[in-house]
Amino acid sequence: MKITILTDNKKSYAVPVAKKLQKFLSARHDVRHIYSQTKLTTGDLAIFLSCERIVPPVILAKNKHNVVVHSSPLPKGKGWSPLTWQILEGKNRIPFTLFEAVEKLDAGDIYRQDFLELSGHELLHEIQKKAGEIIIRMIVWFVANIKKIKGRRQVGRESFYPRRRPADSEVDPHKSLIALFNNFRVANNEQYPVFFRYRGRKYILKIYQDEREADS
Repeated sequence: MKITILTDNKKSYAVPVAKKLQKFLSARHDVRHIYSQTKLTTGDLAIFLSCERIVPPVILAKNKHNVVVHSSPLPKGKGWSPLTWQILEGKNRIPFTLFEAVEKLDAGDIYRQDFLELSGHELLHEIQKKAGEIIIRMIVWFVANIKKIKGRRQVGRESFYPRRRPADSEVDPHKSLIALFNNFRVANNEQYPVFFRYRGRKYILKIYQDEREADS
């Protein structure tokens, strides 16, 4: 099959996931990895990983299938950064949904659902690594079964998560570290670190796990 993997943000955690997926699938298929919708050509399957821009119908029409893995139990949790929002809600069992991309946001037929199981101590790089493993497993399954898979329509009341902004990393300094721990878990120390304001000043907080203690 002719397969194209698209990640439209070169800084996304999904880029190494896409590279690993490309390497795995290339053993049996013609696989390309691109960073722009404009580079998408005709083929059998387009895989959209952590894309920030909605793909228009004219682009979707170039491939027989267009699939996305979204970290929510669709139709609940459509929109942006569902994995982050759910961790902030205190969840450690996160549903992932593999579905067909259509013109309407996160509305296509569902092919498979799986779960990311977290222990509650993982920081962002660990969360993203485990999420990447789930994504690869689901897509490899889809490719292996593409000729016999039938999707099912989404059923139930839909909900949407908003796009996250840098301001969403602000925390209340009067709360305890334990109460704020999930905010630290999903924060990117370099791009959007946790911060708070106090006495007219902005203060940035970063978190790292002591690897010496983790390995003991």
